[in-house]
Amino acid sequence: MAVGILEVNLISGKGLKRSDFLNKIDPYVEIQYKGQTRKSSVVKDGGRNPTWDEKLKWRVEFPGSGTDYKLIIKVMDHDTFTADDFIGEATVYVKELLEMGVEKGKMELRPTKYNVVDSDLSFVGEILIGLSYSVVQEKGMEGEEFGGWKQSQF
Repeated sequence: MAVGILEVNLISGKGLKRSDFLNKIDPYVEIQYKGQTRKSSVVKDGGRNPTWDEKLKWRVEFPGSGTDYKLIIKVMDHDTFTADDFIGEATVYVKELLEMGVEKGKMELRPTKYNVVDSDLSFVGEILIGLSYSVVQEKGMEGEEFGGWKQSQF
């Protein structure tokens, strides 16, 4: 099993559907991978075409438990006085990225547009993200040399 860092380069959104008719939307993104959630900053008055330009990271074991190698990207509208509104979500499957990253030590996918859909699967905009996975060397006993009986002196 390899341990690495999965990095999402959250770049921007385009044509996001308004959920708030009175004001501009203040979008942010929650990205979930296997129960771990990361949240972007809120783009105040970001409107339908926000720019985040943020990197979000996860520590990932591959192959790990389960088979759901996917990112669930929820686009939300921050509201000050009421609950935040769900704009839509995109799902990005990352199994092949992780496989290639383990094989080569690092794998990167250039920024790609993903469709954002609401709860009834209607198109509500796009999100632009880049992805990378890098294997990290864990400090531990593998490859370590310890004095044994052969090095002992009598």
